[in-house]
Formats: sequence, C-alpha cells, structure tokens
Amino acid sequence: MTVNQRSVVITLGFCGLVSAADNWFVSPALPAIAQTLAVAPSVAAVVLTAYLVPYGMLQPVCGAIGDRVGRQRLLRVIVLGLAISTVVCAAAPTLEALVAARILTGCFAAGIISVSQALVGDVVPAEERAGAVGLLMGITFTGQGLSAGLGGLITDLVGWRAAFASFGVLGLLAWLCLLRLRGISEALPAVEEQRSPLGEARDFLERAARLFFRQGRAIYLTACSTGIIYLGVYGFMGTFLSERCGLSSTASGLLMMFYGVACLVGGTISGRIAARGGLLRVIQAGEVSGLCAVIFLAASTLTGSWAPALGAAACLGLGYILVQPTLVSLSMDVDPSQTGLCTGLIGLGVFAGGGVGSVLGQIAIGAGGYLALWACAGVALVAQTVIGTCALARRERA
Repeated sequence: MTVNQRSVVITLGFCGLVSAADNWFVSPALPAIAQTLAVAPSVAAVVLTAYLVPYGMLQPVCGAIGDRVGRQRLLRVIVLGLAISTVVCAAAPTLEALVAARILTGCFAAGIISVSQALVGDVVPAEERAGAVGLLMGITFTGQGLSAGLGGLITDLVGWRAAFASFGVLGLLAWLCLLRLRGISEALPAVEEQRSPLGEARDFLERAARLFFRQGRAIYLTACSTGIIYLGVYGFMGTFLSERCGLSSTASGLLMMFYGVACLVGGTISGRIAARGGLLRVIQAGEVSGLCAVIFLAASTLTGSWAPALGAAACLGLGYILVQPTLVSLSMDVDPSQTGLCTGLIGLGVFAGGGVGSVLGQIAIGAGGYLALWACAGVALVAQTVIGTCALARRERA
C-alpha cells in the first residue's frame, strides 16, 4: 500500500474502532449497570443484544446506500449519529430507556464497518486487499479489546454513565478525522430509472437474498456462526470474570484488553498467512485459536482462577480477527459490482449472530452455568471447522 492508502485505512480503522468500542466496553460494566438499574447482570446483558441486532441487521442496508450515495458521505452522517446517541445512553434512567438508546446507537453504527470495508476495496488494489482489510479490522477490534479496559476503569472510578459519555466524545473525534480525510474518490450513484419506494425495497431484498442464500451462501452462513460463537462468548466474559473469578470492572476490563492486542497482531499477520496458504488456511487457523480460547475458559471455570482467562482473551481475539476479515475479502468477489452490499451482509451475519449468541448464552448459563456455555461454544466451533471450511473449499473449487 502507498502512504496515502495506508492513511485512509488507518483513519477508517479508527472509525471502526469507535463503533466496536462503543458496544464492547459495556461488557465489564454490566455488573455496575445491573446494580444501578436494579436488575440481574444476566438480564442487563440485553443491552448488548439491543446494540448488536440492529448493528447487524442494517449493515447490508447501509452498504447498499453507500454504493449509491457515496461511502465517505454516508460515513460522516452515521459516525456523528453514533457519537450523539452514545451520549444519550449516559442519561438513560431505566433499563428500558437504555435499551432503546442502544438500539438507536446500533442503527447509526451499523454501516461504519461495512462501508469502510467497501471503501478500502475502492482505494486498495485487489492483490493487497486481504492485508488492508486485515489491518482495518485489526485496528477496529483493537478498540473492542482496549475499550473493555478503559470502560471498566472509568466505570470503577466515575461510573458507567461517564463511560458512555467518554465514548461519545471519542465518536466526535472520529467524525472530525473523517472531515479531514482526503484522497478518496466518492462512489457516486449512477443515473437510474425512477422507481417507487416499494419497488426499491423489493429490489434490495431480492438482491440481498440472492447474494446471501445463493451466490455466497457458504461465506455468509459461516459469518453467522462466527458471530454466534465468538461474539456470544466474548459478551459474557465480563460477567464471568466478575461472578466466577471475583474481579472488579477495572481488572476484568484490563484482562479483556488482551483480546484487542491479539486483534491488532492478527490483523497484521493475516495477509502473510493468506499469501502462504490461501484464505481458507487463515480461517482454519482462526478456528483452532477459538477452540484454544474455549479450553482456557473451561480451565478458568474449573479452577476459579483468572489466569487462564488471559490466554482465552488473546486466543479469542486472534481467532476472530483471522476469520471475520477473511470472510469479508471472500465476499467482495461474490459480486464486485455490489461490494458495499456484499460486505454489509457479512456484518449482518456476524453481528446479528452476536445478538443471537447473547440470547443463547443466557439460556446456556441458566441451564448449566458458564461451563455449559463454553462446552456449547466448543461443539459449535468444531462443527464450523468441519462443515464451514468444507463448504468454503467447495466454493473455491467451483
């Protein structure tokens, strides 16, 4: 990549970092939120789902809008909306109000990653795309890990409302960085025949369904299972470390920062792995790392020690960052004329899957505790490794 291209990727990565951080700093703060709003921590976990479901569901919509009106233009609007709605979360008086505010925040945040990924595809040559997307996502999900430590620290020192306000200010900083960004050609809409809103919606749904269930089925279904497993597990680590290991919000957040460090490392090496063994080898390496994370978490549960959870956070971050951006790279070839929609559908699968994973995690914990959750995640990872990679391999050979 040229210096200018790398500058664009880093700026977009910072915007993605803010969108990821905006949700995942909540994980170590859940016990404090639950105490303030007088609910159980497992019930307060609905705050994660409230953000992740619209965040995932609207990604293809935002991707398609970016294809038509210009990606950089759309990013400026939704990053500003993310910043403002995050500040609104800080003032929520009840759990219901906080859930509503998080839904609004998730709607604004939905397009940041998918539109940024498509924008990287516009400015970086195809032969360097995997490495560029890996760097973008490495920076993005570094925010997911580092925000856990920062959010936990702010929660302990000042309170969870101050944490929300702080991340709202971070969103404003990302917006200012976008305003200063230069060197990106806008993907402006072509002249099209006028259609009714109903016709537009029907056309969008038909295109999205064709991509998701036919042209890129193996890729998108793997994205769904990735979100359910990786994000579902990560979302409960904060409450696990508090309830089972007795750590404070600050200590839990600092431990979970290893996730972010591993994301940054994985994002920088994913392109090298792909160059040597192909994209499927990157996915397989990520799934092995995910299995190691589950084993570490089981060990931490059985011993009551937080030490194995360090390895779990690192392995989970490395596994996720190797799998998700690789799926993004594969999706760009499903239909090169609709890269925004293609990458948005990855977001739909991963992040809506993460919301489903939070719900399923609550059920597993209620039925058999944290050990049951880790066991279910391990079985699902094995299934994804066997079924998903085989389906992707068949697609590559076709």
